Amino acid sequence: MTNWKMYGQIQEHKRKGFNKSQIARLLGKDYKTILKYWDMTPDEFAAEKEYTGTRIKKAEPYEEYVVECLRKYPDMSAAQLYDWILEKRNGIELPFKERSFRSYVTNIREKYDIKKTVKSRQYEAVDDPPMGEQAQVDLGEIILETVTGKHKKVYCFGMVMSNSRQKFVYWLDKPFTTDSFINAHFKAFDFFGGRTKEIVYDQDKILAVSENNGDIIYTKQFQAFISIVKFNIYLCRGSDPESKGRIEAVVKYAKYGFAEHRIFHDIETFNVDCLAWLNRTANKKIHETMFIVR
Repeated sequence: MTNWKMYGQIQEHKRKGFNKSQIARLLGKDYKTILKYWDMTPDEFAAEKEYTGTRIKKAEPYEEYVVECLRKYPDMSAAQLYDWILEKRNGIELPFKERSFRSYVTNIREKYDIKKTVKSRQYEAVDDPPMGEQAQVDLGEIILETVTGKHKKVYCFGMVMSNSRQKFVYWLDKPFTTDSFINAHFKAFDFFGGRTKEIVYDQDKILAVSENNGDIIYTKQFQAFISIVKFNIYLCRGSDPESKGRIEAVVKYAKYGFAEHRIFHDIETFNVDCLAWLNRTANKKIHETMFIVR
């Protein structure tokens, strides 16, 4: 939560002629934070702080649970904690917003001296293609604790609509093969109600076996899949990471917004819980999009 000192620094740098981007870099704040307080008067800032304090108090009944989670998982994000509380309430809306809850979690960390380890990777923004034009696909993996106290590696398939950012995630308890990779596509198409004209991939061995003078040679199963479903493919090279930044962010979100810190029971339950998370949280704020029907 921005305090009076930070608000004053924003206004002071503004008076000195710095632009918003420069102030964001100088203060180590997100550009949107600077934009929010750019034209805010001191009276408006005071009113917002009072309102936020009132909203934060509504989260106090969850203090014990929040402290328990943060002590067990110090790197846990406020967004994941908010979703876990929603899950415990079977998706029933909370009397406070996630934005206010983030401030509450920050205060709890300070109160109980629980430091957070920050994991970050930046992705370069690229223009959105038209609706129904492109989807992106990628794979990921994460190690989870099981009910027996052992550890299990699980593997995820992620697909995201490049325009609307609507997401689909599907998990396996063993590495993806070409056949299971194709099966995950069909599950994604069913989830979205169709497919896009183009899908962006990494040049992965489960879909491409080699490259011959610039021409990609796909695995036999994947080539048959392309011939039946008929969509265009864009393969990313190592020198072109920005092209699939959207899906890399989604896979990271699935791993650390949904999967991390969960106790793994079985893959069927895990996928049911993930689907509920997609509907409850990950895809909650999307705009309408148009799909190409199979």
